[in-house]
Amino acid sequence: MIKRIKHSLEYLIDKSSRNKTSKAEENLLTNFALSEYQNVKWDEALMGNSDEVSKNIYDGIQLRTMKKKKVNPYLKYMAAASILFLAGLGFFYKPIIANEKQLSFKTSGIPKSIQLSDGSKIYLAANSSFQYPEKFEGSERKVSLLKGNAFFEIAKDKTHPFIITSGELKTRVVGTSFHIQMSKSKCEVIVVTGKVNVTTKGQSVDLVPNEQALFESQKLRKQLAEKSFLVNWYNTDVTLNQTTLKQVITILQYKYGVSFQYDNEQVLATPLTVFITKDAALENVLEQINYITNLKFKVYGEIVKVD
Repeated sequence: MIKRIKHSLEYLIDKSSRNKTSKAEENLLTNFALSEYQNVKWDEALMGNSDEVSKNIYDGIQLRTMKKKKVNPYLKYMAAASILFLAGLGFFYKPIIANEKQLSFKTSGIPKSIQLSDGSKIYLAANSSFQYPEKFEGSERKVSLLKGNAFFEIAKDKTHPFIITSGELKTRVVGTSFHIQMSKSKCEVIVVTGKVNVTTKGQSVDLVPNEQALFESQKLRKQLAEKSFLVNWYNTDVTLNQTTLKQVITILQYKYGVSFQYDNEQVLATPLTVFITKDAALENVLEQINYITNLKFKVYGEIVKVD
């Protein structure tokens, strides 16, 4: 029964896209599409975003027929309706996604790590939030970095790509290690080992070690990464030798999920050497900096100020 309905819908949609339907067939398809689109309940938790799903199907039909112009204005609704109808019957989406119980992993003042069911390890910065399935199901391993920064060590599995959603970015890998750093104004992906693909809104870049993707002002670009970023500073002692205060502050922002406020930007050029142990509290690192520079950095929640 379901196979017969699915075949009929695909046949009529394809026929309509080629302007081969009769008036009766077109009316039947249009009425059915609008009725299903308006009345069938869509469950985003199980099926994903309805607009995105219908757009993907709509685009797929266009690509298949190679007719970008003069497309039936109801074709998008037809595509969405067919998905809604079949999903409502439990034909697809639900059997795959419903089994993935979603868990949350959050940090407060210090970084923490977690190992996923596939053996991948995630090192989460302080003041960050991460969502992942209790057990991976289906052909892809999907997780989300909801807030903050993280370092990923992904277990290799060529048949099940690992996909991280972070804001508007999607990062796709097979097995590799890299940073993802999110803020309100930008998102960065910095590759340490392996190959990574980053996409957003029709933009895509491929990255190899020592490269990073920067998404800022709705533009995605590739550039070289700074050497000090090419380590897992969440799980490794780091020595920043004869560097600048600006670079030290950048790493502290990523590791501890804080922002720095200062009135005099000239202090950022101050040279110093700082040793940061993997389990160091932010206050202990700031004590080093204060002693070396004679500045007075103090922590106020998620903000560090120079008093």
